[in-house]
Amino acid sequence: MSHRNLSQAASTHASVSTDGGAQKPQSFLADNAGTDALLFKDDPEFWFETVRLFGAAEYGGALFGEVIAITRNIKSGDYDSWYDAHSAVADRLADEAAAQLKKGHKISARDNYLRACSYYRSAEFFLHANSDDPRMKRAFERTTACYRQAAALFTPAIQAVEIPFEGTTLAGYFHPADDSGAPRQTLILNNGFDGSPEEMHWNGARAAVERGFNVLVFDGPGQFASVHRQGLHFRGDWETVVTPVVDYLLTRKDVDPKKIAIHGESLGGYLAPRAAAFEHRLAACIADDGVYDYGIAQLSGLPAEKRDAVIAALSAPSSPELDAMLESAMKTSSVARWAFTHGMYAFGTDTPRAYLAATQSFHMRDGIAEQIKCPTLVCDAEKDLFFQGQAEQLFDHLTCPKTMMKFTDAEGAGAHCQMGAGRLAYGRMYDWLNEVLADVK
Repeated sequence: MSHRNLSQAASTHASVSTDGGAQKPQSFLADNAGTDALLFKDDPEFWFETVRLFGAAEYGGALFGEVIAITRNIKSGDYDSWYDAHSAVADRLADEAAAQLKKGHKISARDNYLRACSYYRSAEFFLHANSDDPRMKRAFERTTACYRQAAALFTPAIQAVEIPFEGTTLAGYFHPADDSGAPRQTLILNNGFDGSPEEMHWNGARAAVERGFNVLVFDGPGQFASVHRQGLHFRGDWETVVTPVVDYLLTRKDVDPKKIAIHGESLGGYLAPRAAAFEHRLAACIADDGVYDYGIAQLSGLPAEKRDAVIAALSAPSSPELDAMLESAMKTSSVARWAFTHGMYAFGTDTPRAYLAATQSFHMRDGIAEQIKCPTLVCDAEKDLFFQGQAEQLFDHLTCPKTMMKFTDAEGAGAHCQMGAGRLAYGRMYDWLNEVLADVK
């Protein structure tokens, strides 16, 4: 589900000249530092991913005590220890769940499978610098298998689905609101830069089901299963992804065709409104947190007068100065180190500069935002480390019925995508959505 803003991630200083001369070094690190770390104080990336697991606990994807136990076996910046600590607990839970299921203890098995799925997903999170690492395949296969075991034990069962897409399929899950088969309002949950459809179970899916929605989560190009299984990479024209998803939903008798909405989290805060600008069968859109220009957001730590030079360097045949700066950032910043390696993996590029160049087409400029017609909710977290200012820009360009929803640090919801405050945030968002769809006839 996440997203990292690379300009905010980099802790080094870089000089990118506009005229060939020497320039005063300029920091890529934005002023906002996000929420204060309680663990991994010297590694903000490890801290954020730990907060992510704390948030998963709200809907059964973790236990606070388990996460604390896991962190005791991790060294800051050590990806091997991160993998080992998470996968060891996941292995234990998966084995326990299998034994419970054999004895008919279905609820206990379901809960343990769900948390095993979560820890396997987290285990492989930092391994994407080497796509041939066998640990990636193992963790991917196990997180998927554990989730499917858990999904079958819900009432009604969560259904694994394959959505036709450009000669292949996109993997996902359909969460029925009930077992009546009657047409229901339906929410498409669109995750972001590095989430998974399994993780969306606790990142919105069950919160929406509790409020009477069917939910469809899926992996588009560049996302979890699509990269692991098919090598599909991110693309900016996300409407070409969501339109087949809507087509699939319209084949189901348990979906109300007039009440299909979309909720995008993290990078999905760009992807969902981008889709809504062209796919007008969507009845409502939530951008959480809103993103107007993902490419420019990568450069937000630079003064405006420097950005044109950096953008030009991104598209130049070569730019040794910028390449050296990005390599230096990866050596000195845990966030930059992970974000560039995952970005190259998910976008299918060979260098950090090529990845940054690819992000420049991910924007709502040139009248795209203005093409959204459906009611749109733009969320804005006070301490969003990655997309500061982006929600306001998106909101200001919308001409459709629109609502801004702000979340603050004082209420414990100021982190990126309200991480760690899901029940508060989803309650507000889905109450808004229920009210909007109630007016759709």
